[in-house]
Amino acid sequence: MYEIDLSKPKQIVADVLKDHQIDSVAFVGCGASMSELYPAKYFLANNTRTLNVQIFTANEFNYDTPAWVGPNTFVVTCSLGGTTPETVKANGTAKALGAPVTAITHNGTSPLTEGVDHVIVHGFEKNYAAKVEKMGYALALAVELLQQVEGTDLYDDMVAGLGKVYDLAEDAAEHAGKLAAQFATDFKDDQLIYLMGSGASAKVAYSTSMFLFSEMQWIDSAAYHTGEYFHGPFELTEKDKPYLLFMNDGATRPMDARALTFLQRFDAKVAVIDAKDYGLSGVVGSKVATYFNPFVHTAVMRVYAEKISEARQHPLTMRRYMWKLQY
Repeated sequence: MYEIDLSKPKQIVADVLKDHQIDSVAFVGCGASMSELYPAKYFLANNTRTLNVQIFTANEFNYDTPAWVGPNTFVVTCSLGGTTPETVKANGTAKALGAPVTAITHNGTSPLTEGVDHVIVHGFEKNYAAKVEKMGYALALAVELLQQVEGTDLYDDMVAGLGKVYDLAEDAAEHAGKLAAQFATDFKDDQLIYLMGSGASAKVAYSTSMFLFSEMQWIDSAAYHTGEYFHGPFELTEKDKPYLLFMNDGATRPMDARALTFLQRFDAKVAVIDAKDYGLSGVVGSKVATYFNPFVHTAVMRVYAEKISEARQHPLTMRRYMWKLQY
């Protein structure tokens, strides 16, 4: 059984609350790391009755720091390698204002870990489940903070879900190969692909567009929230226009279904990664499935990305500017 150490987030939150009366939470990161903080922000913002909960790209946090950041603000920063300069600087921004900072990274000796109050080191390479550890630790911090500050009747279900979702994510990825290969065949020659999602998976659509497609495949891309699709972007829908939709199992599924129906009505070329197909609510429970969609979508999308990179003969590690220029 694959799982993370849930005692770590629990102890971190207890330590923070011992010295700080938390009234605000800031999740801070860049790129995919910021996106992987979003499920934690989404859960906490949707279920708290007392906390101000926000998410920031790191340099916006640095250049336009909110007035409310201070000793009562719990700041969570995240960077895979722990060397993202903007996020490292955000640690200093928060600490200078007296805020307690927890850093989440894969590298326990990286610059991101210096001068912060707590560090969580997550896995990454081992398997597809490991690639969503970062997301899980952030969500676990949010669950613990909500429980310890004001209590929540979702606590037991969320903790149980965090104990089961990694095996589910790995299983989903292992069973996604056939659909991923078909996606690669169907979409490999498209020069633009639209991504769509909602709820806790809204940023999965965003990160797939920004990073897996734009950054790693040099495919022009845009991400639309399915709730906003009918307020502008649906005008672009036409026969054979390429879309990839992340269908949720949970509260926002009706928005996703409405968008899918419209796409099919006009014969768009649409691929769907449906969390329900991988049994999400049956594993983590229907009461909290909404908050675990990104784990399934992220793991499965990684397989899709690998397959399309192979079909296009464009490795996911290929870059034009990143790691090659000063910018």
